[in-house]
Amino acid sequence: MTVRKNQICVICNNRFSVTEGLFIRDLSPKLKNSIYEKIPNAKTSSFVCLKDIQKTRLSQMEDMIEKDLQKDRMMNEALQKELAKDNYVTRNINDTMHGKLTKGQKLADIVARFGGSWGFIITFTIILVIWMGINVTHFLGVHFDPYPFILLNLFLSCIAAIQAPIIMMSQNRQADRDRFDAENDYRTNTKSEMEIRVLHEKIDQLNEVQWPHILEIQKMQISILSELENEIQNLKDEKNPPSSRKRHPTKRDI
Repeated sequence: MTVRKNQICVICNNRFSVTEGLFIRDLSPKLKNSIYEKIPNAKTSSFVCLKDIQKTRLSQMEDMIEKDLQKDRMMNEALQKELAKDNYVTRNINDTMHGKLTKGQKLADIVARFGGSWGFIITFTIILVIWMGINVTHFLGVHFDPYPFILLNLFLSCIAAIQAPIIMMSQNRQADRDRFDAENDYRTNTKSEMEIRVLHEKIDQLNEVQWPHILEIQKMQISILSELENEIQNLKDEKNPPSSRKRHPTKRDI
């Protein structure tokens, strides 16, 4: 018994049997749209052979893979541009600040460092006690600054007048260092922010687009395998048709 091939494929215009294809109304929406793009005058009742359906699905898979790869290449290029930008390069603060120090600035740092230490307090306290002790007790007949220690007050005032601007010089340098440090932190944070932003875009692209595409491609592959299996089974049935007549038993069978 021959199979009637009374269906014409809307894509290749060849004749096929009903079991060798599907109607457009039975296809998935994306597959319908792809066929309508190729054949604008196709109808829902039009017939498409399995071979053309497989070609259309393979074309869809290639398009999805190519779009995903193109998006990945664009994101990688954006990440490389952010990494290569010179305006986000960080610098070593210690090398930059200490390399520009003058002798006066180094001396100001030493004075400020010593003036803000316990060594200065203890040394200065000892000097004051000795000074006042000598002038109060007239030790060895020495009393160059009798009570109320006018010379000592003048000496302390002079030290304070000199020490204050020196400490302010060191503090100004520390303020410059803090500003430089803040600028360096800003550059580092900006660089990290841009890199993290691109990485987030890549992760979002992977989760929202590529993974659904992978699942859709797997579904297409399963459909193609099922159709190939049905087509192989149909070929087997055509080669080995069932016998239409029942064989009569012979004496040997009995």
